Amino acid sequence: MPKRFVVAASEFPDLPRLAAGFELAEALTAASRQLHETLTPDSTLRTAARLAVDILPGAEHAGICEIERGTAPRTLAWTDDVVRSAEAGRTGDGQHGLWDRMWDGPVASITDSEADDGGDVLAALGLRSALSLRLRADRRRLTVLTAYARKPGAFDEDATRIGRLFTAHVSIALDSATVREQLTEAMHTRDLIGQATGILMERQGIDAAAAFESLVRASQRENVKLRDIARRIVDIHNGP
Repeated sequence: MPKRFVVAASEFPDLPRLAAGFELAEALTAASRQLHETLTPDSTLRTAARLAVDILPGAEHAGICEIERGTAPRTLAWTDDVVRSAEAGRTGDGQHGLWDRMWDGPVASITDSEADDGGDVLAALGLRSALSLRLRADRRRLTVLTAYARKPGAFDEDATRIGRLFTAHVSIALDSATVREQLTEAMHTRDLIGQATGILMERQGIDAAAAFESLVRASQRENVKLRDIARRIVDIHNGP
């Protein structure tokens, strides 16, 4: 998938721009398809990091991190070790001021880490440019995709525009994967509780309502989630 959208020369001055637009649309459609084929939020993030290098003009590396106020950022997906090194070098709410700015807007960038204040970590790794794009945000937590390049000034207005379009697709796919995972977990939990209820009914000679009530009381008494109580009963029942 090309990073830059090159079209043949034409006697019609608007045609190259339109053709490039069609190529971008096709690239984003293909990327969206790959994102929606992922089965879990983790696999969605890994796919998004990989695709970011293909989609964003100028990008050579990419990573996705979670930033929580007052804690060190946590890298969730990365294309290579240089990204992990770059993001591990940031502390607190984010050095370089790059991620600090993400609390106030959807985009932040570094034009040249050797010239910008606080770019020591990136400059030491040979990364001169960075473009951060917000995927998720609430008052306490951000999820941010950052593209990196070894050339200064690698990310222009086109890269930012394409990046925002791409992250919109990623956000939708991530929400879908999260809902899918939650529904799957809910189904597993329901089945697990059903098995535990059946075991208690058989052991204690009680009906389903009384067995479920017994599970709830045990959960409250031990301050343990209901599914964990149910899993314990099922594991003991199925054990050697």
